[in-house]
Amino acid sequence: MDIITSHINADFDSLASMVAAKKLYPEAEIVFAGSQEKKLRDFIEAFKPVDIKRIKDIDMSKIKRLIIVDTKNPQRIGQFAELLSKPGVAIHIYDHHPFAKEDIRGSLEIIEEVGATATIFSEILKNKKLHPSPMEATILCLGIYEETGSLLFPSTTERDLLAAAYLIKRGANLNIVSSFLRMEMSREELGILNELVQSSKEIVSSGIRIKIAKASNEDYIGDAAHLAHRIMDMEDIDALFVLLRMEGKILIVARSRAPELNAADVMREFSGGGHSTAAAATVKEESLEIVEEKLTRVILDNVKPGKVASDIMTSPVVSINWDSAVKEIETTMTKYGVNVLPVTKDTKYAGLISREIVEKALFHGFGKSKAIDFCTTDAATVNPDTSIRQIEQMMIEHNQRFMPVIEKGKITGAITRTDLLRTLYEEFLKRRRIDKSDTREKPSIGRNIAVLLKEKFPGEIYAVLKLAGEIADQLGINAYLVGGSVRDLLRGESASGGLDIDIVVEGDGISFAKSFGRKLNAKVRTHERFGTAKIISDSLKLDVATARTEYYESPASLPTVETSSIKKDLYRRDFTINTLAVKLNLKDFGLLIDFFGGQRDLREKIIRVIHNLSFIEDPTRAFRAVRFSERFGFKLSKHTETLIKSALKLDLFSRLSGARLCEELLLAFRETEPVKTLKRLSEFGLLKVIHPNLLFNEALESTLQSMFETLAWFNLLFLEESPERGALYLTALLSTLKEEERNAAIERLSLPPGIRELITKGITQSKDTLNKLPVNDPAELYHVLNSVSLEILLFSMAQSKSKQKQKAISQYLIELRKVKPLLKGKDLQKIGIKPGPVYSKLFSELLDEKLRGRLKTREDEERFITEKYQKK
Repeated sequence: MDIITSHINADFDSLASMVAAKKLYPEAEIVFAGSQEKKLRDFIEAFKPVDIKRIKDIDMSKIKRLIIVDTKNPQRIGQFAELLSKPGVAIHIYDHHPFAKEDIRGSLEIIEEVGATATIFSEILKNKKLHPSPMEATILCLGIYEETGSLLFPSTTERDLLAAAYLIKRGANLNIVSSFLRMEMSREELGILNELVQSSKEIVSSGIRIKIAKASNEDYIGDAAHLAHRIMDMEDIDALFVLLRMEGKILIVARSRAPELNAADVMREFSGGGHSTAAAATVKEESLEIVEEKLTRVILDNVKPGKVASDIMTSPVVSINWDSAVKEIETTMTKYGVNVLPVTKDTKYAGLISREIVEKALFHGFGKSKAIDFCTTDAATVNPDTSIRQIEQMMIEHNQRFMPVIEKGKITGAITRTDLLRTLYEEFLKRRRIDKSDTREKPSIGRNIAVLLKEKFPGEIYAVLKLAGEIADQLGINAYLVGGSVRDLLRGESASGGLDIDIVVEGDGISFAKSFGRKLNAKVRTHERFGTAKIISDSLKLDVATARTEYYESPASLPTVETSSIKKDLYRRDFTINTLAVKLNLKDFGLLIDFFGGQRDLREKIIRVIHNLSFIEDPTRAFRAVRFSERFGFKLSKHTETLIKSALKLDLFSRLSGARLCEELLLAFRETEPVKTLKRLSEFGLLKVIHPNLLFNEALESTLQSMFETLAWFNLLFLEESPERGALYLTALLSTLKEEERNAAIERLSLPPGIRELITKGITQSKDTLNKLPVNDPAELYHVLNSVSLEILLFSMAQSKSKQKQKAISQYLIELRKVKPLLKGKDLQKIGIKPGPVYSKLFSELLDEKLRGRLKTREDEERFITEKYQKK
């Protein structure tokens, strides 16, 4: 016998999951483990949607399989818990709550952290094409809507909405859903709500405001959860615990908005469970006062400490020595882009000096004076364990914008007003009450995307990222996932096995990479000078770098790099969309770091530079901006466009090395539609950087478009060959220039030898080849084209306006070049022909006849060779 059951005090999610499970296990019986909520009882009585057996009518000894839905807690399945240790009974579990230590384990476990178990079953039924009837769809909708607060609770996921949409398509009746989930309060409930509010007491722990409210009504058999939501809506608190004595037991309903307090962890101490934001438990044979006392204790034990200085500080910090000259300090501030510098003496912290003070000192002629003469020595400082609340208070009271973090007399980090404001704002977003009437897009600062990483990244890569977090924790450093993988993840792209994984660590990147390599049993190649390493295993490659800052000695020069913090490391990147990072340390795994508005620009599809000197420091970023714009379909911000034009006016591109310019062009040709990209570059005047006479006119557009269509045609052949796409487009681009101009452009771009030869010789060879076409004899066509490289053939095909010539090249690429004689030298020996120069002549004639289509089989070839030899 198979039994489907759920938790005691069953709700609509329980019923929905059991009804759906019945479709998967048609021979199973549905049995409630205990009581049901009143609304559920009313629904079953009104609609009698499914045959439900009473537990007393079940012979426990005959049960061979127990299907448990919407719970894994052995304390919540009543008498069925006796079967868990019985030999021969298979346990299948379907649930949306995360695993806890004492949870039931089964031979089949379908556990997904979504808003409702009904969502999981809806997906399974859809995938198996076991589509629910309209009544079954309505019941599943009731489960999803009740469990997610009509899709408004924070625990609601995208999958819940998609499941609801599927059920509505299958005929779910939302009028029935609405009538049973309407939250109108009876007079009795108003009385209980008043008692809960009046009896509530507040606890504050680590800045978290928690209320415990209790009431007693032995006759109440309604839903206590919506009473808790009413109080949460009324009160400005972080967490609420409702104790309600009813029907001879105490029901505890827990709700939490604070990430520092997990409601499910608290409820597990009372044999309950749930999610971090919503959980419940039932206690029997205890008084309200005793339960309240224990609950208070458990809550205080479960509140995680809030953030401290070491969690938000920037480290390492650029500092200056006490005897540094004021003029030197100004140079350092400009080089690193900072307005305050700590002053040290004998490696110990001595004070702070600001740009304002430096400028005034210089104005008064004290450029040679020492830092110690002008620094503030009594500025407030904190240690790594100082709480955020204390730091906030100190910075306000001292009117201090820069807070040094001191440990054993040395400066280990610094907190700016921006760091503090960002942290406080993140906490505000986590704690604020969600206004259901507010349809504006909610800010995503402080967002955790761990679930997204797990969904979109291959399992192996996700496991590697978790391992990176573990190693970082062991080494006492912070590790972050950075680069295009984060950007593309947030753009909605699914990652593939060939994903580029870039990890930045605040600390010793080389040591981290070596530890990582040992864990992965992978090779590690280090570059000590730059603090970077590459980890290579059979299945993946990872790049590891020490967090760095950089400065440019002159415009367009290569940067000088120094160890720094993640914030400074991200600041040195090109555009805001590339400054996103994900923290990998296990405590904050999945926390999205966005200092420069990258998420905003991804949403608005904008390419924006981080600072105004971006193109002065690295002019290649102008070409990169256009490349990203065309690759992603984004637009350049007006300010970014203005800065590109300013860089052109300042003639900064003349200082740019040809190799870097060439690299950007080749990337653009590989990643975008070159016709559109080059047209855009021309609009900004950037093509003239390659050569002053390079214009995007109709002739060039036609040449590039023809090259695009030729390559598209070749790709559809699905051949193993991969022509050098970038080199071909570069050849097409320069082909419109005169030979002298083209040679100047080639020198300007410092082209690699292979591409240089393709352009210089290829254009001439292409003209010569096309002049020999068309020819009617396939053998002659083969010999005309056989010595020409694939790239030049494709370029010739694109250049030609003659359909006959294009057809000839196409025939060679698709058919003729694959033609080979079936006979070998040993076959000629068997025929009686002695090896010698005659072999070459015979095989050449044999190939020509095959090319002409006159020899189809091996026998045809043998006959042809025999006749030819006999004639000779």
